[in-house]
Amino acid sequence: MRSTINIAKAMVGPVERDTPPRKMSRRSVGEIIFFVAATVSFLLCMGTLVVMVVDLVQTSAGRLTWQFLSGVSSRLADRAGVLPAIAGTVWVTSIAMVISLPIGIGAAVYLEEFCRRSALSRVLEIAIANLAGVPAIIFGMVGLHLFVRWCGFGRSVLSGGLTMALVVLPLIILVSREAIRSVPRDVREGSLALGASTMQTVWHQVLPAALPGLLTGAILGVCRIIGEAAPLLALGAVTYLTKTPSGLDSPFTTLPIQVFNWISRPQVAFHHNAAGAIVVLLMVLFVLNGAAIVIRARGQRRG
Repeated sequence: MRSTINIAKAMVGPVERDTPPRKMSRRSVGEIIFFVAATVSFLLCMGTLVVMVVDLVQTSAGRLTWQFLSGVSSRLADRAGVLPAIAGTVWVTSIAMVISLPIGIGAAVYLEEFCRRSALSRVLEIAIANLAGVPAIIFGMVGLHLFVRWCGFGRSVLSGGLTMALVVLPLIILVSREAIRSVPRDVREGSLALGASTMQTVWHQVLPAALPGLLTGAILGVCRIIGEAAPLLALGAVTYLTKTPSGLDSPFTTLPIQVFNWISRPQVAFHHNAAGAIVVLLMVLFVLNGAAIVIRARGQRRG
């Protein structure tokens, strides 16, 4: 009898029982709330950015011409251009990167490869992190007293480049340290095991492996320099130029300072000029940030 019942159960199959639905855990509810909040925040940020960019493009639609890009400062809005500002931006950025990039990468190499576990490294790391958070206008005041007055460089391109080198130097050191730190220890140990010195290992193995991160830090530093106006305003950069800088002792202006000058005027036509300069500045920043993303992605694929 029992065997007959077992055979019948096997033919019918297991009996499905109504199981009560499980209650949603508190963790899953929190995850859903966090996901919704993050999505809403992202959409708000992107929507605001899109609205601002569209408004800038519409406002500057009639000003983005070759005359505007190749013109110099003028008291008439329809004749004013951004060529001195573009040239001054190139001058200041070039000087700042030529000075800050070797010093920043060298400091990062020293802190990561030669005194990584020392007390000096910890003290310098805290100091560099604090300097990275200092408002940029403070560096402008330092540059005013140090380069303009004490060194006697005046309100020149050289003073602006040196001041912006101070602004961007902590950022380059931090990014370069992260890039060097991401190189696996096996690379160093293998090179040292083959008889190479520490300096040879750093020069021939560590720096080539960290090159994508170093280039990314350099591009981010350039973006920081291009977008800063407060340090150069504190330095005393001019806002009206009828010719481009011709040397290190020339007066200068930059795109952010030119935008500040035009937006401060009451005439609506100068506001359109400011919108056009902002569009030019955004295009340069988008290209540089895109280059940083591409370099980082290629470096990760090779790694």
